[in-house]
Amino acid sequence: MEEKPTRPASDASEPSSGVAVLDRAFAILGAFSPTEDRLTLTELSRRTNLYKSTVLRLLAALEHGGFIRKLDDGQYAIGPQPLRLAAIYQRSFRVGPVIEHLLEQLSRELGETSSLYVRQGDKRLVLYRVEPARTVRVSIGVGDEFPIDRGASGKVLLAFTETRDQRWSEVRDRLWAVSYGERDAETAAASVPVFGAMGEFVGALTLSGPKSRLAAAPTMFAAVATLLAFAKRATAALGGNGARFDPGIAALSVEQILASGASSVQEGI
Repeated sequence: MEEKPTRPASDASEPSSGVAVLDRAFAILGAFSPTEDRLTLTELSRRTNLYKSTVLRLLAALEHGGFIRKLDDGQYAIGPQPLRLAAIYQRSFRVGPVIEHLLEQLSRELGETSSLYVRQGDKRLVLYRVEPARTVRVSIGVGDEFPIDRGASGKVLLAFTETRDQRWSEVRDRLWAVSYGERDAETAAASVPVFGAMGEFVGALTLSGPKSRLAAAPTMFAAVATLLAFAKRATAALGGNGARFDPGIAALSVEQILASGASSVQEGI
C-alpha cells in the first residue's frame, strides 16, 4: 500500500478539475529551488503533499513537455523548457516600467522624492527617480552619484552587495535602513532592498525628504512601512519572492525607528 503524505491532501482519489491538475504540476515545479535543483520522488511527494503515484504521473507529463528531466540516479530536475520561456520573458520584460510606476505611486502617496539606487563601485547611482509637486523637496537627477558610505540607500546597497560584512547584518535581517542628515544636513531618508526572480539584489528603493518633515519617528515609521510594502510588490512583479518581506513588515515598530535613529547619530554613519 502506498504511504500517505504527512498532511491530508487532495489526490487522484478525489474529483479534480483541469485547474487542480495544473496547481499540482506547478507545486512540483515550485518544490525546486536554486540550492536544491534535484529531488527524489519521495521528497517531491513530501513537499507537494501528494501521493507518489500522483507525483509520478505528473512528472511523466512534465517530462514529456520538457519541464522536468529524470536524471541517471533516479532523481528529478528542472528541464529545458522553463529556460526557453525565461528567455522570452526577459526579452519582453523591462525593470524600468515596473519600478517607475511604483515610484510614482510612492511619491504621490507620501509626498516625498522616491528613487531606486544601484551600486557603481564606491558610489550609489540614481537609476530612477520621481519628485513630488512640492516647492520644498529633495531634488536629485537620474544618473547622479553619491558616496555609498552615506545615506539610507548606501547602507542597503552595502548590506546586500557585501553580504559577509557583519556591520550590515541588522540591515540584511530587517530589510530597511534610515538616515538623518548623513549626506546632506537637511535631508532624511529611508531605504529598502528590491529583489529579482532568482533572489538577486536589484537595488535600493528609497524615499527622501526634508528632515523637518520626514525625521519625526511616526513619519519615518510610516515611510519605512510603506517602502516595505512597495518593495514586496516590486519584488513580486519582478518574479521574486515577495513573502520574504512579511517578517520585517510584521516586526516593524516606532521603537525600532527610534533606536535606529539614535544608532545612526552615535556611529556618525
